Amino acid sequence: MKRNIIFSLAICTVSLTSCVYEGLERCPRGVSLEFVYDYNMEYADGFSSQVDCLTLYVYNEDGTWVGTWTETGDALKAKDYRMVIDLPEGKYRFVAYGGLACGKHSFSVVTEPSEGTAIDGLQVQMAHNGYVSDAQLHDMFWGMVEASVDGELYKDVTLHMMKDTNNIRIVLQQADTGAEPIVISDYDITITDSNWLMAYDNSLVSGTQLLTYEPWSSGDGLDVGDTGDGTYSAAYAEFSLSRLVIPDNAGSSAAARDPRLVIYSHREARTVVDIPLLKYLLLLKSERYSDMGDQEYLDRENLWSIVFLLNDYTWHDVSIIINNWTVRQEDIELQ
Repeated sequence: MKRNIIFSLAICTVSLTSCVYEGLERCPRGVSLEFVYDYNMEYADGFSSQVDCLTLYVYNEDGTWVGTWTETGDALKAKDYRMVIDLPEGKYRFVAYGGLACGKHSFSVVTEPSEGTAIDGLQVQMAHNGYVSDAQLHDMFWGMVEASVDGELYKDVTLHMMKDTNNIRIVLQQADTGAEPIVISDYDITITDSNWLMAYDNSLVSGTQLLTYEPWSSGDGLDVGDTGDGTYSAAYAEFSLSRLVIPDNAGSSAAARDPRLVIYSHREARTVVDIPLLKYLLLLKSERYSDMGDQEYLDRENLWSIVFLLNDYTWHDVSIIINNWTVRQEDIELQ
């Protein structure tokens, strides 16, 4: 486990088995942090199987940075993994990220905290190329918890994490087996959002520039079944996105935060689909989750599949299937 620590009047560091005093008062107290990723639709802990690197930022009661701890080894795969940290008495806020310290990371801290910096300055940004992203993002996780240190003991603290990355697969499928096969190069498919910069509390930073997502993978010539009369042809485009956040009801940046799915047809020389993405993703929210808020649903679900059923390349009377749920015809507004 790597550490980057600023010493104040009485702070020392500890490994899992020893404490470094450096002339300071002995401080055999602190926290023993357990990390859990069960903020998903299965409600099952996937931390050890999905998080392959961990970065922890610690701030005191005043919101001033205390230190940074990282773990990038196989220790994270252990079901009983804990990060043990020595801290003097006081109240602390712990902000954790999974995916920052990995070799193939897609997110990074804008400015690494240093002595005297405040928690409000902690921001994480997604890599992009001139506000365009066509990469498969490395999985990104976030979590935060507050805890107090007192006495001569290590307090057990559980830090729950959530996943900030999404994969969306768009499929264009002919509804008629006799129709002309769909060719993906006939279409430009993009998703726009301003969700590439996040604050310490995982909220989107307002006023950020709009970013365009392009497919990280695409193809055509798919065979999706044979009814005896022929096969249905299909093509696909797959996207990797940062956290999907419902726009605020106020503020100048609200409109820019409303992600949109746009499909341009070269055959028709026009935009055939321009829809608010979140509205359509939320249409499939089952009544089983009626007690779950919309934002919680978007945060728990990270794998999405959207199928457009076309009638011989025709975009009127289109049916849309999202994660195997068919959107009602009256809900479809392609433009």
